[in-house]
Amino acid sequence: MGIRFERDPRDARIGRLTLANPGKLNAISIAMWRELREHALALDGIDPPLHAVIVAGEGGAFAAGADIAEFPAFRFDVATLRDYHEHTIAPALHALLASDVPLVAQIDGACVGGGLEIASCCDIRIAGRDARFGAPIARLGFPMAPDELAVVLAAAGRASAAELLLEARLLDAPTALARGLLHRLANDPAAEAWATAQRIADLPREVARANKRTLRQLAAGGVAHDQRHAHFNYAGAAHHREGVAAFIARRTPRFDGEAND
Repeated sequence: MGIRFERDPRDARIGRLTLANPGKLNAISIAMWRELREHALALDGIDPPLHAVIVAGEGGAFAAGADIAEFPAFRFDVATLRDYHEHTIAPALHALLASDVPLVAQIDGACVGGGLEIASCCDIRIAGRDARFGAPIARLGFPMAPDELAVVLAAAGRASAAELLLEARLLDAPTALARGLLHRLANDPAAEAWATAQRIADLPREVARANKRTLRQLAAGGVAHDQRHAHFNYAGAAHHREGVAAFIARRTPRFDGEAND
């Protein structure tokens, strides 16, 4: 049981974060939330640098929410309940959101509760046709914490988030795709997630990271003056020169050295 990180043996530019809780559809324990935060915080600084990370569950499911077996120990006291949501779950989600490394969610089976929240932190979400999505926590007698709802709201939109929470409804994969919660469906989500990560990895790493930073800044209300100035520091970068030169010469760009180190 736990969160595993490894480089993909087929391409060292690509990493994998695996959620694993055998026999519980990868339900996320307190220890797993903490491990997830530590792994997420480390992604940007891993050397050699990562170009993309696939986030997936083990054994045919993504994650079926938090580990409910742990709930009686803390849920019935305001202080311990708030601590769990705001100092255990929220920091893990925020660490995923703060990473500049592109995250690709490979979603099989259940993507529920905390699993939906983790998937919502990923930049691209790819699911198998048997995947299902929701947060039916009203059936357990509690609402979604504000920091967690903010993540789901950004990914699913208000209408879908309201429906999932107020009706405790599960969406099938085609419906989630139609609602914009997913980017695409695949008969083999592992193969499609891998292909997606490779397409990202074949482009300049710093361009992807810059785009993620700008998306995050815009979502937070705008690009500050110093951030705007830093944005254009790529002017003399080798990958910038190579991309433009290759286009003019009508050849395929070769992103290596600083762009693919």
